[in-house]
Amino acid sequence: MRADVSGHEVLKVTAGKTRCSSISEPPFFRALLISLALLFIGMFLVMPLTAVFLQAFEKGAMAYFAAISETDTLAAVRLTLLTAVIVVPLNLIFGVLAAWAISKFQFFGKNILITFIDLPFAVSPVIAGLIFVILFGLHGLLGPWLMSQNIRIIFAVPGIVLATLFITVPFVARELIPLMQEQGTEEEEAALVLGAGGWKTFFRVTLPNIKWGLIYGVILCSARTIGEFGAVSVVSGHIRGKTLTLPLQVEILYNEYNFSAAFAVASLLTLMALAAMAAKNFVEWKSGRQR
Repeated sequence: MRADVSGHEVLKVTAGKTRCSSISEPPFFRALLISLALLFIGMFLVMPLTAVFLQAFEKGAMAYFAAISETDTLAAVRLTLLTAVIVVPLNLIFGVLAAWAISKFQFFGKNILITFIDLPFAVSPVIAGLIFVILFGLHGLLGPWLMSQNIRIIFAVPGIVLATLFITVPFVARELIPLMQEQGTEEEEAALVLGAGGWKTFFRVTLPNIKWGLIYGVILCSARTIGEFGAVSVVSGHIRGKTLTLPLQVEILYNEYNFSAAFAVASLLTLMALAAMAAKNFVEWKSGRQR
């Protein structure tokens, strides 16, 4: 029996070596693939990002700081951050609850719920904005009633928040669902058997197991919230100083041929995106070390 096991192990190792050698490529081919990948990244990512900052500082640092400290730009920064402060926590709560329900329980309509969570990935952001105009616009389904109650959603902050929330719903949930499905329910069941309550089980068992996935989802959700353009453009009304987020402020400045200021504001968005990617890479590295 021992000899048979050893023979199988030898065969497995030999087969593994054969497969590795069969898929290994010549050094020239590997170098060519790597060079093409780097060339593609350089042409379509690094060069455009570099051009943004070069254009932003084309008229000097004083003009740059004057552009980003302009009243309308500061209002756009505040509205963008306000939207993120509202949208991201709501997505966090929904994402955790939805992922917990989908991964831990069997119930009627589970596949339908998953489909609705994925829906914003398939729907154009412009269509998402139009949905809220149809619902809450002046001539929409609920528009006359809202007007009679002096409640304004379209061309106001609530409409921007709702449109952004619709677009960013999947990010936290979709990050947590496969993670929680992979972990199963054994640890939670053991905690419940030992006398822990539902909330204690969540904070002591479930949350530590999903914390890096949760942080990762929050980072992606934040980045998308800050950079959302299409849906917000439809519902905002482009009111200066009131309903312009940073992407819309860039569009307004560019359409007015104020290119230096447009690229200065765009550089702020670029810095936010780079910060989000740096945070994402840190989370991936940290979670990889703890596995």
